[in-house]
Amino acid sequence: MEPSTQQTSPAIPIAIISGFAMIAIAIFFTSGKSSSVNPVAADQNNEAAVVGSEPRPVDDSDYIRGNPNAPILLVEYSDYDCPFCKQFHTTMNQIMDEYGITGRVAWVYRQFPVAQLHPNAPKISKAALCVGDLGGNDAFWTFSDLIFSDRDIDSLTNVTKLPQYAEAAGIAQEDYISCMSSDEMEKRVEQDVADGFNAGARGTPYSVLIVGNQQAVISGAQPYDVVKGIIDNLIEQLDGEFDAASAETTEIPVNEVGVPILE
Repeated sequence: MEPSTQQTSPAIPIAIISGFAMIAIAIFFTSGKSSSVNPVAADQNNEAAVVGSEPRPVDDSDYIRGNPNAPILLVEYSDYDCPFCKQFHTTMNQIMDEYGITGRVAWVYRQFPVAQLHPNAPKISKAALCVGDLGGNDAFWTFSDLIFSDRDIDSLTNVTKLPQYAEAAGIAQEDYISCMSSDEMEKRVEQDVADGFNAGARGTPYSVLIVGNQQAVISGAQPYDVVKGIIDNLIEQLDGEFDAASAETTEIPVNEVGVPILE
């Protein structure tokens, strides 16, 4: 696919993290309300694309790790068979181990199976939603963690184990089979995919950071140190502790509606 066409913002104060990636962490969010811009496709290396509109609001149908009322929400659109998503899942579990207990950060997981690359991904997404519907939020996350942890980075999920994972998450086999026999959860997977597409997702993982009515995109499977730097900076800004005057100055890319792209 064609890479996204990005504009460049005026120079703004930032702090720089060194390591695997260099990234601006003094993020000055813009609200990005316009839905008239058609999102441009991302590269097929699972780097994120641009935001075309906002993700749908988080509600009771979502599966959330952390405080649902946290001031910092990370909404991830993910594919269970995507190797980059496995990496980012590990990263986000580390982030939640550190910040989830404080109530400042919440992680919302939404389905974005890319069937063209991973033919079994829609079935896995359906299974995850069945487990969540039958067992609740904790069962959903237990199931999801098992999917990612029980395969190698370059391997696909062994779908014959899905009933086993469901049982480990506390779901009775007959209930799981009954749910998988219906098409209700397929429709919910399709709705998640539509929501993600409308929000700009063209690859996975695609993550939108939301603080109040403002947002920015985390591009692809950024490593722990980068995501931690972003979260730390946002918390400093929320607490009024960020010193913009002492930060360096550089330019960061934004999309057509002015939303920063964090790469």
